[in-house]
Amino acid sequence: MSALTAPHLSRWLIRLHRSALFVWTVVLLGLGGALLCLWGPLADASADAWQQYEACASTGPCLYDQAAILRYKDIYDYATLAVLAVPFLVAAWAGAALTGRELENSTAQLAWTQGVTPTRWLLSKLALPATLVTAGTGLLVLLHHGMWWASESRIGNAKSWYDPPTFYAGGPVTVALALAGLFAGAFAGVLLRRSLAALGAAVLAVGALWAGVHQSLPYLWTPVTDVSSLRGDQPVGNGVDVATGLLTADGKRLADPMCGSAISPECERLYDRLGAVNWYHDYHPLSHYWPLQLTASAIVLAVAALLALAAFRVTTLRTRAVS
Repeated sequence: MSALTAPHLSRWLIRLHRSALFVWTVVLLGLGGALLCLWGPLADASADAWQQYEACASTGPCLYDQAAILRYKDIYDYATLAVLAVPFLVAAWAGAALTGRELENSTAQLAWTQGVTPTRWLLSKLALPATLVTAGTGLLVLLHHGMWWASESRIGNAKSWYDPPTFYAGGPVTVALALAGLFAGAFAGVLLRRSLAALGAAVLAVGALWAGVHQSLPYLWTPVTDVSSLRGDQPVGNGVDVATGLLTADGKRLADPMCGSAISPECERLYDRLGAVNWYHDYHPLSHYWPLQLTASAIVLAVAALLALAAFRVTTLRTRAVS
């Protein structure tokens, strides 16, 4: 059999996965359209309704468009979850269809008999999907980011920037996770050679990676510290929390006994007994948004690169052992 040329191989791969390409296009158009609506008419309607509601607070009972507020909130929540689901969908597809099924059905082995080396086969399998995943997920993240920042000061119940779903859906961490999902699926496929097993392993890998990033996020950058009076109900400062508690006169940190403000005589006596004089709050303010995003993204991309390297290494070792 004659060797497959690069154009022939690319066309063959597109035909083989044309259904996945169609679904990816539908997802981008549908979800992108929803995010644009949230950015434009849905945000405008919700902002107008909030103005009506605030006018009600000062003038007494009146009518306002509650449906517009709830509609914006519901579609925002669904669209955000859909963006966050992309890395899992990519991982599931990559493990089940991109590599696992082809090795299970011996489609890959057929390509290798036509002059395509296993390494070149895997490279061709990953190159176009990696480009499409990066571009598509990046577009969704940009739309979500722009939508949120454009409406944050106009809508009363808008999510804070440090709300975890909002933080991830609007930043490059999700793009990096989608790439990691692609390479995790490829690695699981060539390692397990079973589509269903590779699908499950890839999805679990993305979940574990995401959980690790979320747990380590507060410690990826040096936080700021605010010190405030114990007469407040809680420490001041809004952002990604790192640590909160009580501060003594000599600077010692104590755990928060969860009593509340020192205005309460009972709490005041407790704080005096502990020697506490202030609240302290270590956190990341809005100015740390991009340092946290970029640092977390760099870590995920490093893991993605290791997964890709592992996939190529396993492919080479397995085919060498067979030959």
